[in-house]
Amino acid sequence: MPAILLPALRSSVWKRGGLFVATCIFSISILAGGLLFGFEPGKLTEIDEAIQSAVREGRCPGAVLWLEHDGQSYHKAYGQRMVEPVVEDMTEDTIFDVASLTKVLATAPSVMKLLEAGKVELDTPVVRYIPEFTGSGKERITLRHLLTHTSGLRAGLPTKPAWTGRASAIDLACAEPLPNEPGTMFRYSDINFILLGEIVRRVSGRPLNEYARSEFYEPLKMSDTSFNPSTTSKARIAPTSWAGGEMLRGIVHDPTARRMGGVAGHAGLFATAADIARYARMLLRHGNLDDAQIFKSETVAMMTSVQTPRGVKQARGLGWDIDSPYSSPRGELFPIGGFGHTGWTGGSVWVDPGSKTFVIFLCNRVHPSDGGNVIKLWKTLGTLAAQAVGLAPEKSTGSDTQ
Repeated sequence: MPAILLPALRSSVWKRGGLFVATCIFSISILAGGLLFGFEPGKLTEIDEAIQSAVREGRCPGAVLWLEHDGQSYHKAYGQRMVEPVVEDMTEDTIFDVASLTKVLATAPSVMKLLEAGKVELDTPVVRYIPEFTGSGKERITLRHLLTHTSGLRAGLPTKPAWTGRASAIDLACAEPLPNEPGTMFRYSDINFILLGEIVRRVSGRPLNEYARSEFYEPLKMSDTSFNPSTTSKARIAPTSWAGGEMLRGIVHDPTARRMGGVAGHAGLFATAADIARYARMLLRHGNLDDAQIFKSETVAMMTSVQTPRGVKQARGLGWDIDSPYSSPRGELFPIGGFGHTGWTGGSVWVDPGSKTFVIFLCNRVHPSDGGNVIKLWKTLGTLAAQAVGLAPEKSTGSDTQ
């Protein structure tokens, strides 16, 4: 019996006597597997303690958690969002630099929207959309290779000699060597998504930030999600680290995205936990939320199922991680079959469709000096979240990588 029915049943039996009311409530608790309102209270306490411990130990200055199960949610703020140059308490509406969550909240969905419109094809070579992307065998790289990190390209663009601007980044990406044959191995690469962001720009005729805003953030009412957030939002933004004598606050932490003007396919997005929850809820509802049809159900299924080539043991969807060295947020109990992603600044998302659950953890572990580490915390939170929604203690494989 869904826990959401508890208040209605309580009021309907109240006039029949206190003893019957108590019996009814006890029965509901048993029917719901011991969960009240969708969660095991003791596990929520353990989640709180795990995050508070990470804050005390300096692994992150503060955080926001959003745990949702079958329509019921538990969300909370912890610690501080800023400790330098002044101290500010964390709030649930804090806006975070979500780093590589940009890949699955902006870039990959934009490519899939263009796919739905018949404007791109997953197994078409990248060179069709970026003609200058040639040499070293790169003509064999497809959009699917980019989305699954099986292109064979290196992890990131060079930083020297100094360069700035989107056009320079694309020139560098097109000049990249190809160390490995496309489709033969997994290497997580920002270059893949820098190229995908450029494909979105060229095919749609709009920059990635504008396309994502109109196609996703506005219809989903994700009002605090954007690239290069406005100065009016600055007071709610969690700062990251010092750069050039300035504390980055509302300016992207990732150096490559910063050189590109703050809009890039691999990083640059800012968002709140509540906004990301709306996006995750849409995915659990097969592309629909509050009568806004964002994706076809088959598109969501394609994005979130294994798309890596045969012979590549790491399982990736189209943008999303499924089972790889980056799957720490799945914890030890969510079964393989869900999907998620992490971000360098400390954010993570994991969605388990089987139990209708998702857990979002946002923090600025890089504040104030890039010293925090939340890899083990991601795994702990994933395990506790699964226990909080009543999943059986069956362990699955996983590993830890920032």
